[in-house]
Amino acid sequence: MGVVRLTGQSGLIARAAGISRSSSGSLLATQSRATRMTAPSVPHTKPFSISTPVSCASHKNTSAASPSSLDINPQPKSQTDIAGADPTDRYAAGLRLNKEWAAQTARDHPSLFPTLASGQTPQILWIGCSDSRCPETTFLGLEPGDVFVHRNIANVLHPGDLSSSAVIEYAVQHLRVNHVVVCGHTACGGVAAALGNKNLGILDPWLFPLRQLRERNLKLLQSMPTSEAASKLAELNVREGLNIVKQKSIVLNAIQERGLQLHGLIYDVGSGVLSELDTEDSEEVIRARLTAFQTE
Repeated sequence: MGVVRLTGQSGLIARAAGISRSSSGSLLATQSRATRMTAPSVPHTKPFSISTPVSCASHKNTSAASPSSLDINPQPKSQTDIAGADPTDRYAAGLRLNKEWAAQTARDHPSLFPTLASGQTPQILWIGCSDSRCPETTFLGLEPGDVFVHRNIANVLHPGDLSSSAVIEYAVQHLRVNHVVVCGHTACGGVAAALGNKNLGILDPWLFPLRQLRERNLKLLQSMPTSEAASKLAELNVREGLNIVKQKSIVLNAIQERGLQLHGLIYDVGSGVLSELDTEDSEEVIRARLTAFQTE
């Protein structure tokens, strides 16, 4: 970011020197001229400073600059404009680029940030994977405030998980979203781990539902090439996640009372394209679910 430099102390000294030169009859002015003739030039230092002033080619003297020459409205700088910046440090780059993004977004959508500051009204609850390649708001082409999000390893939903349950209840009952999405993706590390038999420590209990799906569909999965089996297990996981969402009474009530819609998606990380699964339930399944899970 550009920095506006103020003349400050050096400008005051320059004006004071001019006043002294105009007062030819003053003894102080005579002494001042004599001092300037005999004393070497000493750079200005701040009061109480014990450090030696350092001259730097990147620091320009602006004490004699006119107001019109100052950079009052500097243009945002990208990471390549910062001397010595490490282009591989994505955190540092993100902090710099955030200012550019915020400024550009404010220009393109002047009402967006003031609207978001007053509250959120998302239409979509998105339950997805924590994978860095799956940024839902980005690949949906939507804006901040459009999507309420819960993400975890392999987009697994445990019936007793308080984190996902709290997100679902808040989104459905209080934000009153119109859509709930469970989204898996190709090349998922969690799915690949569940298809293997390596001890993964704390990840093992988290991925347990995926291993249960593997067990129930073992013959089918073993008949497929590895990549196809991974895609199939990702799909089965999305369907199972939707079933768990549909077993929540608050969701069943919202479906009946205001037409809440549920969707299952698979995101292809190799193409950036979403595919919607057919997740329609038969009337018999719906009636059984309402009988077993709907509470008052």
